[in-house]
Amino acid sequence: MHSLAPVVAILLAAVLVVVLCRLLRVPAMLGYLLVGFIVGPGGLQLIADTAQTRFLGEIGIVFLMFTIGLEFSLPKLRAMRHIVFGLGAAQVVVTLLVVMALVVLAGASPLTGFALGSVAALSSTAIVSKLLTERLELNAPHGQLSIGVLLFQDLAVVPLLILIPAFASHSTHLWQDLGLAALKVMGVMVLLFSIGQRVMRPWFHLVARQRSSELFMINVLLVTLGVSYLTELSGLSLALGAFVAGMLIAETEYRYQVEEDIKPFRDILLGFFFVTIGMRLDVSVLTEQFTLVLVFALFLVLGKALLMFAIARLFQYKSGESLRSAVALAQGGEFGFVLLALAGNLDLIAPQVEQSAIAAVLFSMLASPFLIPRSDWLVRKLIRADWMMQAADLHHILVSSMLRSEHVLICGYGRSGQALARLLERESIPVFALDLDPERVREAAAAGDAVVFGDAAKKEVLLAAGLMRAKALVITYSDTHSSIRILQVVQQLRPDLTVIVRTVDDSDIDLLREAGADEVVAEVMEGSLMLASQALMALGVPLNRVLRRIRSVREERYSLFRGFFRGVTDESLAMDDAQQARLAAVTLTPGSAAVGKTLGELHLGALCVQVRTVKRRSARHIAPDLDFELHADDVLVLLGTPEQIATAELLLLGGKH
Repeated sequence: MHSLAPVVAILLAAVLVVVLCRLLRVPAMLGYLLVGFIVGPGGLQLIADTAQTRFLGEIGIVFLMFTIGLEFSLPKLRAMRHIVFGLGAAQVVVTLLVVMALVVLAGASPLTGFALGSVAALSSTAIVSKLLTERLELNAPHGQLSIGVLLFQDLAVVPLLILIPAFASHSTHLWQDLGLAALKVMGVMVLLFSIGQRVMRPWFHLVARQRSSELFMINVLLVTLGVSYLTELSGLSLALGAFVAGMLIAETEYRYQVEEDIKPFRDILLGFFFVTIGMRLDVSVLTEQFTLVLVFALFLVLGKALLMFAIARLFQYKSGESLRSAVALAQGGEFGFVLLALAGNLDLIAPQVEQSAIAAVLFSMLASPFLIPRSDWLVRKLIRADWMMQAADLHHILVSSMLRSEHVLICGYGRSGQALARLLERESIPVFALDLDPERVREAAAAGDAVVFGDAAKKEVLLAAGLMRAKALVITYSDTHSSIRILQVVQQLRPDLTVIVRTVDDSDIDLLREAGADEVVAEVMEGSLMLASQALMALGVPLNRVLRRIRSVREERYSLFRGFFRGVTDESLAMDDAQQARLAAVTLTPGSAAVGKTLGELHLGALCVQVRTVKRRSARHIAPDLDFELHADDVLVLLGTPEQIATAELLLLGGKH
């Protein structure tokens, strides 16, 4: 008879420990690792450390890599090929050779050194990706370096799994095995990227037309696990297949909806992955092999970081970016456990060395949630040039804002921030916005919007953005923790400044008011007010007339808010997001087909695309006439669906449609 007692005990331990971590402001990841140790063989022995539990935990990595793949596209991956196959390959090879040399110098065999070097060369995709995502650093330069290296490490697992047993058995077919593996890798990737791109969009169109959220969710799971299974059959990792599946869906308009639907599965299973990692910790090894564990852990954290920093600098990456990515990758990886088990089964490493290496990898993974958030502090302490880079960024913000006074400072330039900015500009009220999405900032700034990249929670950024000259400050995103940090800075420097804060519901209104907010706009309450107003208008008036009148008023009053610049952190509102109008900025380079032509000659209206503004140097032409002639370097802000904008961009730049 099966009992739910172990499951209930695990869930109870997870809730209590993770709540405690939240209260102590410690990453929840550490809580899951601690839960794994408590319920595992080294603790209460409520759950066995079996291959089945490890496989279930690996599914969490699959969904994490899938969501990371959604952030990428094929052009972006091609642009990163120098990072993946240049920096990534150098990091793996150099780390492996250094560890191999040190082990040989210590008196062990070269095969033992090769096995341990392979383990040391790998980092934790799950930990690094999750922490970078939580800190909104996935698209930062050091985030791109870290992800690029991690991608090559995942690719390197395949030849390492072939090389270790081949070296152990002194196989004479080594090169044939490697060649066959390379052909399989190339064949699977060509198959996925060539056929997958043609199939993915029409397949999702077919599923989305059924208007079933359950069917859409099942389809997402099918694609994620199906592509992962295909790569596993070819000898590659499940995580790599999930990453490819995410990239294929990223090329479609369903990317944001898929990302939202997959979150519950990703977070739950990823938490279970960290529980399975914690289950492997054996306290007896720490007492018996403490010196060996300490040496290997120090190399994974300190030595590996120094090697990564040196390699990145040799590749001429900036010092700050190099050090941040070095700190991010300074730990062992989940695939290291697989290589250690393989090497142990082949008697390449002694049992006590294997257990010591497992403990060292675990400790290095435990250290990462503490080290990565402090990478900025390390960079400021160790690299003087980074101060100059930050000063340059602050100088850019200062120059951009110095001509504005009595302006409204907008923190967050998403949908709400852009709508607010347009309304204020219509009333001739100057605005200046800060946002942390580089893609959104680039698009909006190119179109002439007063927005720069900057963290509004930092005191020096707010000062550079003209906090002391501002007439009001509006926080347009619903993040209570970040809002309180901004309010603390405002209360310290400008306690008289009017501050308006957005929040999801009324649960944090009192907290935000105590922190210094003058007004707190709760979305749920505003929705209730709108519902009540519609009910009142319906009283005594025929329904069809009320609906017609409301539709007319909305079209008149909200036309200014139609279309938004999309960034990588935006979420879709519906499965038919392909039909939603959005804004896009198109720059006319010298030689573009539209240069020298009027808007009337281009017939963009036939494509159902509207030209909202044209930015020429420092001037903005709002709703230009049909006889407006276009010049080189003009920036056109177009309104339309993604397909309409893509067609119009081809017409403007290449002259075909």
